[in-house]
Amino acid sequence: MIGSVIAVVKIASYGTWASPIDAAVVAQSGRRPGWTSTHASGVWWTESRPADGGRLALVRHDGAGARDVVAAPWNVRNRVHEYGGNPYVVIDDVVAFTNWDDQRIHTVDIEGKGEPAPISPAPERPQGARYADLIAGPGGAHVWCVRETVTGDRPIDVRRDLVAVPLSGGEPQVLAASHHFMTAPKPSPDGRYAAWLGWEHPDMPWDSTELCVAEVLADGTFGPHRVVAGGPGEAVCQVEWEAEDSLLVLTDPQGWWNLHRVGLDGTAVNLAPCEEELGGPLWMLGYRWFAPLGRGRFVVLRGGRLAVLDERSGTVTDIDTDLPSWASDISAVDGVVTAVAGGPLSEPAVVSLNLSNGELTALSEPSTGIPDERYLPRPVERTFVAADGRKIPAYVLAPTNPDFAAPEGELPPYVVHVHGGPTSAYSPVLSLSLAYFTSRGIGVVAVNHGGSTGYGREFRDVLKGQWGVVDVQDSATVAAALAAEGTADAERLAVRGGSAGGWTAAASMTTVDTYACGAIHFPILDLSSWTSGGGETHDFESRYLEGLVGSLPEHADRYAERSPINHIDKLAGPVLLLQGLEDEVCPPEQANRFVAGLDGTGIPHAYLTFEGEQHGFRKAESIIAAHEGEMSFYGQVFGFTPPGVPVLELRR
Repeated sequence: MIGSVIAVVKIASYGTWASPIDAAVVAQSGRRPGWTSTHASGVWWTESRPADGGRLALVRHDGAGARDVVAAPWNVRNRVHEYGGNPYVVIDDVVAFTNWDDQRIHTVDIEGKGEPAPISPAPERPQGARYADLIAGPGGAHVWCVRETVTGDRPIDVRRDLVAVPLSGGEPQVLAASHHFMTAPKPSPDGRYAAWLGWEHPDMPWDSTELCVAEVLADGTFGPHRVVAGGPGEAVCQVEWEAEDSLLVLTDPQGWWNLHRVGLDGTAVNLAPCEEELGGPLWMLGYRWFAPLGRGRFVVLRGGRLAVLDERSGTVTDIDTDLPSWASDISAVDGVVTAVAGGPLSEPAVVSLNLSNGELTALSEPSTGIPDERYLPRPVERTFVAADGRKIPAYVLAPTNPDFAAPEGELPPYVVHVHGGPTSAYSPVLSLSLAYFTSRGIGVVAVNHGGSTGYGREFRDVLKGQWGVVDVQDSATVAAALAAEGTADAERLAVRGGSAGGWTAAASMTTVDTYACGAIHFPILDLSSWTSGGGETHDFESRYLEGLVGSLPEHADRYAERSPINHIDKLAGPVLLLQGLEDEVCPPEQANRFVAGLDGTGIPHAYLTFEGEQHGFRKAESIIAAHEGEMSFYGQVFGFTPPGVPVLELRR
């Protein structure tokens, strides 16, 4: 046809495809929103700014558009549990927020007029007092929150209190300190009671938590608390007041996070019993998986999908939307649901959904540089089978680029992507970080190994005592299956992951021969040091390994045997390590020792470190260097030259 354009597909080996998704585009996609809330003044959220040092901006959408409330260098983030928690609360015409540099609470007019002013006192030592999970106290004169106080030089030397910080400034009032770990207290509608969650070492909040209720005394402090839900083997993950004498609670006494109504006497009723996860792991203080809609209806998350629970019929019904993955920051006002949501072809964005007419509105600005969707991989959900017959969920992201095809008969290299946590899961929402590889001809398979969330407590508990075994075996099983069926090149398989996923990547490279190489991001490498006694991790996770690996000193040999740092001589191939130098969760000391042991062995390796980065990379320059370094690394191992990517120098 005259005037038509015939697309020419180039034949080129996997890994050598040119892609519009370069590392700079990936860095721009790091502008991710979170911590949404709905207020009379509009919809609020935080938003990461990679081009601005990785700070978190505070954004307000008032119906006319979105704008920042505080300018740089304000960084709306905190260090409680090192992962942080809800960093702001809107109270009438002011917003109170935590600032990263000093960890103090500041307030500013909701219009952003004037300079923010601190309301929490300066601590005795820099960043010695941190605040998170900010909530409006009764009457709106105080911020109720969790305060974490540094008491010594060790990472585990911290104390936590529930406090009330006057909006006018001044010394915080200690309300209670029921447990070593707590969520912020929430006042009952009449202000007579407060409810919060608490737990103790060695439990993590998805193992066992207690729902506490206490009377608010005349002086504002709390009376003795009583436990009305939770306890050994039961994990409450969210609580909201429904009335003066009843609470709405996500908890899992039957092994699934379901929504319950709990009375002040502890009487509990499951509003819609189902073998579905309506909640999730409380990694950060302030997560919300449900919100009341009125008349016995609730908006909930079912495996990340938006749904409505109707207690009258006892049913949970999915809501048909174009966005299948919703984040745990749900709010609902007058039938309009607001949260961060995304899908396989759309990045996470702040959206509002009007349940009465189905109107979906995007409130946050999309990242710049997102290419035509033909360059984006479509995650295909699959199930593989472990040696013991257990199911292994996974998502396969095939190489995708409309401009290129591989030579006939060539199989693509594949990377096994392991999520962090390990009590977490991969969600099939667009990740330009992974599309960076798939658009260049490298396939990715994201494995939800045993221990992942979203599949019930029994599946989570598969990893108890088996970390470094089940996760490694499940990942290798999936990789081998893809190779056996002819989807992936068996000689060009890699494993990658960050944090706990970095641990699995390192443990895989030292225990199985499935992979040609591994990319290990800010990992755990030495279990014995990553404990309360070892001194190389923070308090929140300092006894996490007692459940994942075993108690000490009884299982000290298990700690030594599974630690990759003790088996450098068994590495199956080259490795790339990437590490933030200010990481308090997985400190650089472990990666430093690992690389020191590698130097001189003859095993090709590289070590990229990033100043000013903590657990994960937030700055644009760090994100760019990390992706280009990893791509060059794969090219050198798999035998191709990726176009437009600087060559990473490998050490031996």
